[in-house]
Amino acid sequence: MKAFVSLLLFVSSLLLYSFLAPKAGIVKSVFGQLPDGREVGLFTLRNAKGMEVQLTNYGGYIVSCTTPDKQGKPANVVLGLGTLAQYLKGNPNLGPIIGRYGNRIAKGKFSLDGTDYTLFTNPAGIHIHGGRIGFDKKLWTATLVDGAEPSLNLHYTSPDGEEGYPGTLDVDVTYTLQKDNALRIDYKAITDKPTVVNLTNHAYFNLSGQQTDVLNNEVMIKANKVLVTDRTQIPTGELRDVAGTPFDFNKPTPVSAHINDTTDVQIRYGRGYDHCWVFTNQSAKLKLGATVYEPTSGRLMEVYTTEPGVQMYTANHLNGMFRSPEGVAYTRRFGLCLETQHFPDSPNHPNFPTTTLRPGATYLSTTVYKFKVR
Repeated sequence: MKAFVSLLLFVSSLLLYSFLAPKAGIVKSVFGQLPDGREVGLFTLRNAKGMEVQLTNYGGYIVSCTTPDKQGKPANVVLGLGTLAQYLKGNPNLGPIIGRYGNRIAKGKFSLDGTDYTLFTNPAGIHIHGGRIGFDKKLWTATLVDGAEPSLNLHYTSPDGEEGYPGTLDVDVTYTLQKDNALRIDYKAITDKPTVVNLTNHAYFNLSGQQTDVLNNEVMIKANKVLVTDRTQIPTGELRDVAGTPFDFNKPTPVSAHINDTTDVQIRYGRGYDHCWVFTNQSAKLKLGATVYEPTSGRLMEVYTTEPGVQMYTANHLNGMFRSPEGVAYTRRFGLCLETQHFPDSPNHPNFPTTTLRPGATYLSTTVYKFKVR
């Protein structure tokens, strides 16, 4: 009888665990409508470990990313907004797809195969993050793939001449939530005319679960060089050694260690860190490029990428205007961006890795943000 009762309790506990355990998969809900009436979706991806990522097909924003701390307590580790209306009002790129060209192009001009092109520029005379209406402001076509590693494929066709870029560009961006608590982003694009492409995601990470700013974060970047910029943060073309400078993150270093070292002109230009590091390993294969560790929560984020560089931005211009759904103000240095990419202004620097895409070729790029605790 005792054996039967023990077996019954064991089976009951298995059934209870099966009922309560997180279910992997993807769920769509309505996030809102655009002014023209088109519906915008909110897509929730979950894995069996309980990690959850919310995405929207308006701009491909990462709305939230919930991961556990060292005590097993889950919290959102990216800066996002609570409603579509807030995103539509404009925001400092809180987690969208950036394109056609992530980062800056000097004076909004470049030449390709003997033809000069002029792009939209901001009041400072710079083309940045794809222009006036970049990929972050487009409604992408969503395709859901359910399963143990759910994914969301987003597709957009950028017409020839959009924002001044040549060629019709067909773009696919696929977000996959992996079993090992990693968010994988795969980018793919083809064109019918020679053009330039540099895609990335502009997520602001806060591994404390938005409990504090990112100054205590310990960052490692596998890079021996950083791009030097002018005062408008356009690369001069020089790749400077990081050794002995505030830009040396080859060993885990708190963000606070040198971020206010205004004796370095590059720190003054960026009001902190807003620069592109050149990975020592320039392989196009997936490789570990950077890590971020938040000691209070114990969260560790590893960044793997096929890209040759990463722009680290320490939210130097956030001013508290935007808030989390819970009311937390996004103030200066409350987030940390690690935008994997080709180098800014590459079309105007022949010594930089090329960002030219030609008909018959396929643009491919992958970045993985993997979350752990220690």
